[in-house]
Amino acid sequence: MADGAGDGPARAPLTRERVLGCAVALADAKGLGALTMRSLAQELGVKPMSLYHHVANKDAILDGIVDMVFAEMELPSPGGDWRAELARRATSARGVLRRHPWAIALMESRAVPGPANLRHHDAVLGTLRKAGFSVPMTAHAYALLDAYVYGFAVQEAALPFGPDSPPDVTASIAAQISPDDYPHLVELATTHAMQPGYDFGDEFKFGLGVILDALAAALP
Repeated sequence: MADGAGDGPARAPLTRERVLGCAVALADAKGLGALTMRSLAQELGVKPMSLYHHVANKDAILDGIVDMVFAEMELPSPGGDWRAELARRATSARGVLRRHPWAIALMESRAVPGPANLRHHDAVLGTLRKAGFSVPMTAHAYALLDAYVYGFAVQEAALPFGPDSPPDVTASIAAQISPDDYPHLVELATTHAMQPGYDFGDEFKFGLGVILDALAAALP
C-alpha cells in the first residue's frame, strides 16, 4: 500500500504563501488578536513547529500579511494624470482596508517592509514627483493623503451602522438625541443621514476631491 493511502485526500503542501494567506483569512474572520502561531497552525491542520520552516516568528507573519494587503491595492502610474492616478489609488486602498480593517493600524508600523509595500510607496512618490511637486511638498502630500485614507477607513469601520443597516438602527440612535439640546445634530440626522440612499461612504469621494484640489493649487 502506498504511503498515505487511506488517510483521506492529500493536504496541500505547506508554503510561506499558504501560511500567510491563512493568516490573512484568520485575521479577517476573527480579528488580529486571534492570530497566534498556535491558532494559525490549528487552521492549517499542522503542528505549530511546522510554521517555523516558513516564517521565523509572529513578527515575520505580520510583515508578510501587511505586504499582502499592500499587494491588493492598485498602484498609481507615475507620469499619468496625477489626480486620476492618486484618486484611483486612494479609492482602491479604502476598498482594501474595508476588506481587512485589522490592517489599518499595521500599514505604516512595520520595520521590515516587504516588496509590495515598497513598490506602493515608490509609485505614489513617483506620481507626485512627476506631477511637479517638490520633494518637501511630495512628503506633505503623501502624509495628507494617507492620513485621509487611513482615517476615513478607521471611522468607517467603527460606525455602528452602514448602508445596509435596517432603518430602525439609525432611528433608534436618533431617538436618544433631544432636539432641544442638540438641534443641529438632529437636523443633520433627520434631513440628511436618515434619508433613503444615504451612505456615509459617499463622503469619501467629496473629501478626496477637496484634498486633490488643494494639492493642485500648490503646484508651481
